[in-house]
Amino acid sequence: CISRQLWWGHRIPAWYCRECRQIVVAREAPQTCSGCGSTHFDQDPDVLDTWFSSALWPFSTLGWPAQTEDLSVYYPTSLLITGFDILFFWVARMIMMGIEFMGDVPFRQVYIHGLVRDAERQKMSKTRGNTIDPLVVTEKYGTDAVRMALLQGAAPGTDIVLSEERMEGSRNFANKIWNAARFFLMNLGGETWLPESLETFLPEASPDTFEAPIEDRWIFSRLNNAAEQANRAIEQYRYHEFAQVVWHFFWHEFCDWYLELKKLRLRENEGLSIHLHNSVAALETALRLLHPAMPFLTEELWQRLRGARTDRPISIALLPYPRYRAELANHTAEREIGIVQEVVTMARTLRAESKLDQKQQLAGTLYSRSDALAIARKHAAAIEKLANVRLRFEAAPAPAAAGISAATQSTAEFDLVLELPEALGEAQRKRLAKEREQLARNIENSRNRLADQSFLGKAPPEVVETMRRKLADYESQLQKLDGSL
Repeated sequence: CISRQLWWGHRIPAWYCRECRQIVVAREAPQTCSGCGSTHFDQDPDVLDTWFSSALWPFSTLGWPAQTEDLSVYYPTSLLITGFDILFFWVARMIMMGIEFMGDVPFRQVYIHGLVRDAERQKMSKTRGNTIDPLVVTEKYGTDAVRMALLQGAAPGTDIVLSEERMEGSRNFANKIWNAARFFLMNLGGETWLPESLETFLPEASPDTFEAPIEDRWIFSRLNNAAEQANRAIEQYRYHEFAQVVWHFFWHEFCDWYLELKKLRLRENEGLSIHLHNSVAALETALRLLHPAMPFLTEELWQRLRGARTDRPISIALLPYPRYRAELANHTAEREIGIVQEVVTMARTLRAESKLDQKQQLAGTLYSRSDALAIARKHAAAIEKLANVRLRFEAAPAPAAAGISAATQSTAEFDLVLELPEALGEAQRKRLAKEREQLARNIENSRNRLADQSFLGKAPPEVVETMRRKLADYESQLQKLDGSL
């Protein structure tokens, strides 16, 4: 089978005698024609099937047939990553050639990923005009953004849905990390130094007794958790889960919460050096965790942290990959910061629902009968600054009716009541009245359905039970709403 004229392919080992056109097939170029005695030959210009050349790839690239050092070190390898559509064309043939010429298979495991499809899940083809030029999107969004977008879609058993929107989101993620790192670099005051990473920096002590600010103990614990999940995902070849883990940690924990909490701490200028030391230690370890997904971004930022130090490796790629360490798990810090997050999120949700500007400070009361209230009071300063509220704390359940001049948000542990500006009173009344109308309709529809004997006779018991629960929930909401009105 003759393939395309590939200049790097293996030429067909056939020579043609210029005089009598006899064909000679041999390992080496023939010296004399057995038919006419001529010494002039021309080798066939074509190459063998491209899959023939590819089948030799695992060892031909390492110097075979010469017994090179590279061949002894790197053959066989451990893992092959490929698509399912070339299992016979390539994977099977590499195994056959490896056994034939090397006496061993070229790899032990094969990771089979799906095909890359467009946003509509259509196979990409020039005919459809839906192909994505990797050079174009790499220039537009960056190599790391394209890489992360592919990782996010690489769930086992599914094709990879790739779109520019996903790559744009990955670029925004990269920008988020860049800005977070830049914040700490700026606060270093131009000094280029890199503290020890978490593997050697943190003292061998219980995390609960480690004298560091609560947000540092929390981010160390969350980073430790992310390292555990990331390693598990990589070991199981679940690369989409690895991408989700590092994305969630960097965006929703390091940037959204830790960075904001650290900004509050740095404004106080209390123990500035130790705060930066802790933060950069966490950042450096997090960059190593992210490195397989975004190697260029993490290398650049790590080099800036490294500065002129000569006692560290020349590249982040030469450092050990972060691993889970039991002593870094800090359930106390996670519980306390979790409560800060919960209360701040409640306040922000109420502010958004009431369409209030974030800059407008509100007053409110936080109610709870659990020990969580004491923790919230302990971190009142951080909560109030992050949510821009002034809070009172009451160890009691919230009043049944907050009235139209207040907005209420409830969770399993807290009830938060924020006092609304007077101008919002009438708007709040209209909104609540509209909600009441909808609830009344839902209740009427549910009651009518449950009174229908035909429905009760035909519907599965679980469907009937679900409707009864919904009715009870609607009635409870209506009672609470009537109290507000």
